[in-house]
Amino acid sequence: DWSPLQGERVLVVDVGGGAPAGSATCHTVLETLASLPCPTIAFGPAELSPEILAFARRCDLHVATRAELAPVLAGIDAAPLAAATLVQCLRASEGTGVERGLVLESLAYSTLQAGPEFAAWRAARPAPRMRPAPKGAAVRAVRAWDALRITLSRPEKRNAFSAEMRDGLVEALRVALCTPEIREIRLEGEGPAFCSGGDLDEFGELPDSATAHLVRTTRSAARLLAQCAERVCAELHGACVGAGVELPAFAARVVARADTSFWLPELDLGLIPGAGGTVSLPRRIGRQRTAWLALSRRPIDAETARRWGLVDAVR
Repeated sequence: DWSPLQGERVLVVDVGGGAPAGSATCHTVLETLASLPCPTIAFGPAELSPEILAFARRCDLHVATRAELAPVLAGIDAAPLAAATLVQCLRASEGTGVERGLVLESLAYSTLQAGPEFAAWRAARPAPRMRPAPKGAAVRAVRAWDALRITLSRPEKRNAFSAEMRDGLVEALRVALCTPEIREIRLEGEGPAFCSGGDLDEFGELPDSATAHLVRTTRSAARLLAQCAERVCAELHGACVGAGVELPAFAARVVARADTSFWLPELDLGLIPGAGGTVSLPRRIGRQRTAWLALSRRPIDAETARRWGLVDAVR
C-alpha cells in the first residue's frame, strides 16, 4: 500500500538506469504506476529509448534535473493528501470530456475542502478584513456589432476571482452562448493583473463542501468558456494566478504580454486547481507539465508559457 496513509508520499524512479526487463514485467509496472495513490515521478534525461520513454510517460511527471525535482518534492511534502488527489484527478480526467472532467475536479476539490490540510491553512490565516464597498460591477460586458468584450474589473484587488466576479462572468458567457450573432469574444482584465486568483477572503464561506460542489458545477465559468471556446480570445497581462491561468486556457486563442506570469499555488492551501485547470491545462500543455506547475508551485514566464503551448503568442 504505497500511499500517504502509509507514509509513502511519492515514488521517484531513476529512468537513467534502464527499464524493467521483459515485456510482461514492463506491462505490470506500467499498470501499477497508473493506480498508485501518490505522485509518481520519472527522473532522468529527456532523451530516452522508446521502452523507457513509455515508462516515463506513464508517470505523473518526468523531470530531467534536480532543480526541477526539488520544488515538486517540497510541494508534495507540504500537502501530501492534496498532491495525491491532484495526480489521481489528472489521471482520471485524461481522455474524458470537459463536463465529466469538471465534475471530477469539483468533487476532488470539495473532498480536500473537508480535509486536514485546508483546515490547517484556514486556522493559520488571519481573520478576513472588512471588505470595502464595490466600486462597480466586477465584470463589464460590452457588445459592438458581432464582438463582445468581457473585462474583469476589480483592479483594486488585482481582479481576485470573487463570487461576484464568477457570477458576472457566467452571465456574460450565457448571453454569448445564446447569441450566435456574436462571433468574437475577448476576455481581458483591468488594472495591473489579469487575475490574481481566487479571493482568499471568501475561501471556506459556504456552509459545507457539498454545497460548494453544487455551486461550482451550476455556476461554472469553465464549462461555458469551453462551450464557446472557438470564439474566445483571452488577452493576458501581469499576474495570472489560479483561476487566472485555468479559465483562459479554455480559449481557442490566448495572447499574453511579455510581463505575464503564470502560477498555480493551490497546493499551499491544501487544495488543487478548482476553476477548471485540471481539464483546461492538460489539453494545452499535457498532464505532466500541469502536474509540475501545480506540485512545484513555481511560476513560469510568458515565453515559457508560449513554448509549452499555454499561450499562443507573446506580444
